[in-house]
Amino acid sequence: MGLRKMLDNVEHHFQEGGRFQKWFALYEVFDTFLYAPNSVTKSTAHVRDGIDLKRIMITVWFATFPAMFYGMYNLGFQANSVMPEGQMVEGWHGWLIGLLAGDDATSIWDCFWYGAVFFLPIYIVTFVVGISWEILFAIKRGHEVNEGFFVTSILFALSCPPDIPLWQVALGISFGVVVGKEVFGGTGKNFLNPALAGRAFLYFAYPAQMSGDAVWVAVDGYTGATPLSVVASGGMDALTQTWTWTQAFLGSIPGSIGETSTLAILLGMVLLLVTRIASWRIISVCFSAWWLSPRC
Repeated sequence: MGLRKMLDNVEHHFQEGGRFQKWFALYEVFDTFLYAPNSVTKSTAHVRDGIDLKRIMITVWFATFPAMFYGMYNLGFQANSVMPEGQMVEGWHGWLIGLLAGDDATSIWDCFWYGAVFFLPIYIVTFVVGISWEILFAIKRGHEVNEGFFVTSILFALSCPPDIPLWQVALGISFGVVVGKEVFGGTGKNFLNPALAGRAFLYFAYPAQMSGDAVWVAVDGYTGATPLSVVASGGMDALTQTWTWTQAFLGSIPGSIGETSTLAILLGMVLLLVTRIASWRIISVCFSAWWLSPRC
C-alpha cells in the first residue's frame, strides 16, 4: 500500500503539463508492471473482461518457461557430457559455475546452473537493451510502452546459441526492435517479428559465429555434428544412429537454448490453449501447412 500511495503521489508530475511529462512512458512501465492499470479499454465498443494486453503477454511469457528451464538444463548437460575431465570454463562464466556447482553431467543441479550462467546474461542483456529502445521510442512518440516486449525478449534470447557474445546479443535485439518494429510505427504496424528479425540479422551478419558445429555447445574448442548436419550428410538413418527419437522429442540434443525440446514447447502450447490465448483452429491450420509444404 505504501508503494501504491507513493506512485499515486508522484503520478501528476508525469501527466500532461507536469514537470516530467516526457518521462511518462518510463513511469507507466514501472506502474503497470507492479499494478493493474486503472483503465484497460478506450473505445466505446468493447467486451468487458478481467484480462488485458499486459496479462495476455505475461501469460505468453510464462508459456515459454518449460522451454527456458529445460533449455538451461540441456545446455549444461551437453557441455558437461563432452567436456574433458578436469577442464574448466575460462573467465567469469567459469568462476560463477565453480561457485555453486560442479561438472557432473548426471547432476541436475550442475547442468542447470551451468546453463543458467550462460543463459541469464543473454536474457538480461536482451531485456535491458530492448526495453531501453522501447522506452526511448515511447518517450519520443508520447505513448505507453507496449507489454509485447516481454514476449519478444524471451523469444530472442531462447533462439540464440549458448556461447553467443553479449555484444552480439545487444546488437541483434537492437536491430529487431528498431528496424524490425519501431521504424514501421511500433506495435501493430510492423510486419516483421522483432525477435526473429534480430536473430536473422545476426545470422547474416555473423554467419561463421552463428552457424556451424561449434556454436551449439558452450565448451571452448568443441565441435560436433548437429542433427541438421547429420541429416544433410547421412540422411535420417544416420540421425537415428546418433540420437534416438525419444532424445529428439525430449530435447537432449545440441541446439539453440530454447529450440531443442519438443515436449517443453508443447507444454507451453497447452497453456496457451487452456487460457484461450491461442486458438486450436489456427494452430491446426499452421501445423497442416507446415506438414504438407515439403510434400506438395
